[in-house]
Amino acid sequence: MIGIVVSRADFASESIGEQMLELADWREREDPGRLEGEGGGTYHTLDLDGTNFELRTFEEWHLELEGVASAFSDPSMVVFASRHSGETGPLLTAHFTGNFGEAEFGGQEGELAAACPAAHKQLLENFREHAPPGYEVGMECTHHGPTSVGAPSLFAELGSDEAQWEDDAGARAVAQSILGLSDTVHQEKQVIAFGGGHYVPRPTRIVTETPWAVGHIGADWCLESMGPIDPDVIEQAFEKSGADLAVIDGERPELESTIGELGYRVVSETWLREVGERDLDLVGRLESELGSVEEGLRFGEREGAEFETHSLPAELIEAARAVDSEAVREAVERHTVAFGTTENGTAIGERAAFASEDDRAALVEDLVSVLEREYDVERESESILVRERAFDPEKAATLGIPEGPAFGKLASGRAVEVEGRTIEPEAVFSERVKELSYSA
Repeated sequence: MIGIVVSRADFASESIGEQMLELADWREREDPGRLEGEGGGTYHTLDLDGTNFELRTFEEWHLELEGVASAFSDPSMVVFASRHSGETGPLLTAHFTGNFGEAEFGGQEGELAAACPAAHKQLLENFREHAPPGYEVGMECTHHGPTSVGAPSLFAELGSDEAQWEDDAGARAVAQSILGLSDTVHQEKQVIAFGGGHYVPRPTRIVTETPWAVGHIGADWCLESMGPIDPDVIEQAFEKSGADLAVIDGERPELESTIGELGYRVVSETWLREVGERDLDLVGRLESELGSVEEGLRFGEREGAEFETHSLPAELIEAARAVDSEAVREAVERHTVAFGTTENGTAIGERAAFASEDDRAALVEDLVSVLEREYDVERESESILVRERAFDPEKAATLGIPEGPAFGKLASGRAVEVEGRTIEPEAVFSERVKELSYSA
C-alpha cells in the first residue's frame, strides 16, 4: 500500500490532494483512533490497477512529520504531496529526504530517510507523461526532513512559486503521477550519487537515459554541510538506497577512499551506460578477465553466463578496418559477449569473451567478407592470404614514365601517352600478397 501525505500547511499539497480525490473513485473512511490533524478522522482509500492507496491529511508541515508512516495501514512507501519553492519556473520535481550534515529544515543532523529509487524513477516517468505545457521535469538532491518516516518515502512536488501552486493543471499532473505509481515495481539496479548542483544533472541523465535508478544524492552543498567526510552518513546513503555503487561528480579522493573502505564501489556514468541491464555477476567476471569498463571493456550482443576469452585476430581486424571500420566494429559486437578496446573505446583491443568457439569462427568469416569487398582472399589453415594488384612505381620508372600526373592516371587504371608510346595500367601493376594470421 502507498500512503499519501497531504499537509494543510501547504496550499499546493491540498490542491494536489483534491485533484487525486477527483481523479478516481475513492472510498471514504473514518479513523477515530487518531486526531484529525494527525491523519485521523476522515481519510480515503483506493484500489487502482492492483495498487492500494491511502490518503491522509495532516496539519503539520511535511518537513516536521517524523514517523508519519505509523498513521497508515502498513505502507510499502509514503509519498509526500508537496510544493516546491525556488527560482526554477514551472517545475515538477521529486527527491528523497535527509540531512548529510546540519538539520536546518527538519529531521536529524546526519540522518537520511529510507529511499525508494524504483518509485522515484517511475514517478519521473509519470511526470514526463503528464506535465502540462511549459512545465519542466526534474529531480533534486537529498535535503530537509523528515528523516525518520518509518517507511521508504519521497517528495512529489509542484513548483516553483504561487503561480504554479495555484495552477489546477500542475496539481492534476502531480496527482496523476502519484496515482500512476505501483507498489509492486521492482528495481535491481540503483546507485547513489555525490557532487554537482542541487538539481543534479548527472543523476537526472542516469535516471532518464539508462535502466538505473538513483537513491540518495549528496550534492556539493550537502557534502560541504557535512564538513569532514562522515563514514556513518555515507554508509547510510548506501544502505537506505539499497545500493552498492556510487557515482561522483568531480574529484573527491577522500570521499572515494571512504567509499572503498566501506566496501562499496565508485563507478562512472559511462560504466552505468555500458552495463545497462546486463547481469552484474557476469559483468564482474568479464571485468576480471578483460579489464574494467573504465579501462575500455565494451559489451557485445552475445548472451550467456558462460564464456571463454581468446585473443582477437589483430592482423585480420586491422586489415579489414582499412576497408570498413564500422562493419568490423559491428562484427565484433555481433559475435562476442564482451571485448577490449583502446583509444577511448573507439579501437578494437586485443582480447574478447566468446560464448562459443563457433562465435569466434563466425567473426573470422565476417572479417574475411569485409576484405573480399576489395581483395582476392584465400583461406589457409591458420592465416588469410590477401592478394592485391596495385600500382608499382618502380615498374613505371623502368618504363621511363615521369613521376607526376602520369603516375596518378596509371594508379587509377587509365592508360597514358609517354613519348609516343601508350602505356596500359597492366604494365605497371604488380600483385602483392599479404598473409594475415587469425589463429587463437
